[in-house]
Amino acid sequence: MRKVWSGILASKAQLIIEGSVLRLTSMTAAILCSFGMLGACGPNGAGDAGQSDQPASAVATDNNGADSMASRDPAAGEAAQIDDADTELRPVMQAQVVLERLGFGPGVIDGKQGVSLANALKGFQEARDLPVTGELDDATRLALAKWDNIAATRIVTIPKAWGDIPFSPIPEDAAQQAEMPHLGYENLAEKLAERFHTTPEVLAQLNPGTQEPRFAPGQKLRVPNVGADRIDASLVDNKEWLETLRSLGVGTGQPDVVRILVDESEGWLKAFDAQDRLVAMFTVTTGSQNDPLPIGNWEVKGVAYNPHFAFDPKLFWDVPDSEEKQQLPPGPNGPVGVVWIDLSKDHYGIHGTPAPETIGRAQSHGCIRLTNWDAARLALMVSGSTKVVLQK
Repeated sequence: MRKVWSGILASKAQLIIEGSVLRLTSMTAAILCSFGMLGACGPNGAGDAGQSDQPASAVATDNNGADSMASRDPAAGEAAQIDDADTELRPVMQAQVVLERLGFGPGVIDGKQGVSLANALKGFQEARDLPVTGELDDATRLALAKWDNIAATRIVTIPKAWGDIPFSPIPEDAAQQAEMPHLGYENLAEKLAERFHTTPEVLAQLNPGTQEPRFAPGQKLRVPNVGADRIDASLVDNKEWLETLRSLGVGTGQPDVVRILVDESEGWLKAFDAQDRLVAMFTVTTGSQNDPLPIGNWEVKGVAYNPHFAFDPKLFWDVPDSEEKQQLPPGPNGPVGVVWIDLSKDHYGIHGTPAPETIGRAQSHGCIRLTNWDAARLALMVSGSTKVVLQK
């Protein structure tokens, strides 16, 4: 993955990005942020997911605003209609796609056991009053059995319109990044990977034998069967944000969250509804020795979609002061990814990342970092009344 520089955003009471007034209450004077080998932090700007027995995307309707590759889940108890069945069972990947539908994000969907899957299992187990083991034990497999008709993978056709998308390598130098109009995806494989919450390497494994270039518009492709991607376009006023949700496969049917709990030592974020039910849980990267997580009680002040990023080297211990300040454009490969959830603690927030494979592994500069798709999903859950507790 590319290296993305650090930065700070000077913001206003009402943040304006590319002419669009974003949903913000009052942003702090500066939002601190950095990303490198350590991580990222700070910009310029479904129903009951944890309790519902039916994934948000289970019933597809004609007004679905998602893209042409959206999931089409069978109803509860209905047999899955599969045109091109997978030759492998992939039980771990099947558990990952089901848990994600229910609000318990396994991070990168790769069919492997790991920290992110363990956290997702713990969230599901806690919400269902099961023994919290973080493992696919017998009790958990039995509880997940009602979603056995959700396949681990599905076949999609890459939209031909994706052939018109400009892809460009992201330079490491901040000054060169500042000259770009958008910090978008570097290639088609990366864009596909984000859409299906995985990595280009996993897509290659699911589609062996294809020639280079491995992926092309109009091609049929096997992908992780991610869901909960139904979009009601009438609920999204910001059209650029609507396109971001489509590109990430994130649906608008998310639960309303009144409380967020982040645990630094465990590396997870839990979200609770008004009845104090656990409705979502994600693996996160939080803080470092030089930039510790600000332990305490805070609240959400606002959300900035597709934020710009103001790079100020003097604010960061790991960046030479000789570097010049830069204003970096927005994009999924920007330092804070696709979204910034501003906290009442000055300079701190919850945000995305250009390197999803590092979540739960690398450190950050004090902020709370998720995959772009999990950050976007969480952004749809919170409001100005959401409380945030950060604990060790």
